[in-house]
Amino acid sequence: MRLAEQIEGDWEAALAALAWQYDCGVDEPVGDVALDRYGLPELVRPAAAPVTAPTERAKAPPPVQIAETPKIDPVAEARHAAALAKSLEALRDCLEHFDHCDLKKGARNTVFADGNPKARVLVLGEAPGRDEDLEGRPFVGRAGQLLDQMFAAIGLSRSSPDAESALYITNVMPWRPPGNRDPEDSEIAMMRPFVERHISLVDPEVIVVMGNTPLMALTGHRGIMRARGRWAEAHGRPLLPMTHPAYLLRNPLAKREAWADLLTLQARLRG
Repeated sequence: MRLAEQIEGDWEAALAALAWQYDCGVDEPVGDVALDRYGLPELVRPAAAPVTAPTERAKAPPPVQIAETPKIDPVAEARHAAALAKSLEALRDCLEHFDHCDLKKGARNTVFADGNPKARVLVLGEAPGRDEDLEGRPFVGRAGQLLDQMFAAIGLSRSSPDAESALYITNVMPWRPPGNRDPEDSEIAMMRPFVERHISLVDPEVIVVMGNTPLMALTGHRGIMRARGRWAEAHGRPLLPMTHPAYLLRNPLAKREAWADLLTLQARLRG
């Protein structure tokens, strides 16, 4: 009887000890044989890389050579394009495809010319204004209306089919400068080859330059107030400087001098 009670008591004690260990987090049974962890062989460690003598640092590869884009000379490009134009239509096409002048980016139209290309007189202005940029023709605003009246007073008109009484009108700059500012010297130089070719194709007897910009383009000098009314020569042709009609609108008293210049032109054509 005592042996059975002892066995039952040991079993209950063992079960209680197992439950206590489970509550403590022990969830796996241990082996039957004790394990001496101090007697385990050392883990095999990977052999360190052999230390070698320092070698010369590898040279960096040479930098990649990027070919520079060749710089474009807009004046040379303009000279080359203008020389290829064999007619006024071809010259206009050259201007419309010339993309080296920044003024073109802000312009609505390329203002080429107006009038009779067989005229004896070529009038060279400065640059288009707002009205000219919108319409695509030179001298159509207030200054243009005054110009028509001035030349009509000596019997010349852009609409005349007769070369003797006709006018041919163009500008140094075919595109409107922003804010109607004066063209810069670099812009004038860029357009000069086209202007010279334009004159060569029209082949007028007389050139009238109105303002400082065309005077600079054909003679290399400014000072329209000193030059006006005095005959000069450009490209083998007589050249008469006059003040721009826009200046006359701002200074009506200067119309007297402009009238004297027109009479000088009329006398030259008659003589």
